[in-house]
Amino acid sequence: MTATERRQEIINVLISRRHATAGELAAEYGVSERTIRSDLSVLTCEYPIEPVFGKYGGGFRLAEWFRPGRKVLAREQADAIRKAAQFLDGKDRQALLSILAQFSN
Repeated sequence: MTATERRQEIINVLISRRHATAGELAAEYGVSERTIRSDLSVLTCEYPIEPVFGKYGGGFRLAEWFRPGRKVLAREQADAIRKAAQFLDGKDRQALLSILAQFSN
């Protein structure tokens, strides 16, 4: 496995698990913890990876807000929904506002 392939696998692990330690990843990929930390250093240039500190080893996690593949409204789209919601009431207004909440940043 190349470094690029391993890094892609690390991102996939963090996307699915949301958290992992350098020791866990090193054992999974048969490399040293130093190699994993180097991989994570490279990956932080493209992904919001955060260190986690703790008395049981800490680790690394993806930022809570980061959800790859999640659809997000553009600012203009969100503004149009807000304007349209002003003319609605009841369940229709709630439905439109729930769409806005689900797909806005």
